[in-house]
Amino acid sequence: MAVTVKAVLGKEKYYTEVTAGENQLITDEPIDKGGQNKGFNPFEILATSLASCTAATLKMYIDRKEWDVEKINVEVELENFPLTKLRVFKRNISFEGTNLDEEQMKRLHLIADACPVHKILTHDIEIQTKFS
Repeated sequence: MAVTVKAVLGKEKYYTEVTAGENQLITDEPIDKGGQNKGFNPFEILATSLASCTAATLKMYIDRKEWDVEKINVEVELENFPLTKLRVFKRNISFEGTNLDEEQMKRLHLIADACPVHKILTHDIEIQTKFS
């Protein structure tokens, strides 16, 4: 599945309009980095991708199994260590309005790791850049 996203940054420092199909969002840098904090910063967008994909993947599985889960909460913290080039995603998942047993929770952990964004982030990545 290919996805195309377009980012346009004009004269307003770091304020970027991002479109994907008919959807749009704004990204910006925090004030301490020279931006105006009008939208998610790029690292927040990356963490958002993992959080939202995890939640959707879990929801699809839970619905298929017809388990009664009122709410899925996924929190992702991204730590960046530039000196060692290490990036750590800390993902915390919780469920509300349910009585999932230990076996179900083990299965959901495997399902969370099967989320497509998780797979992308934990496998080889190649970035090809072309200027036009």
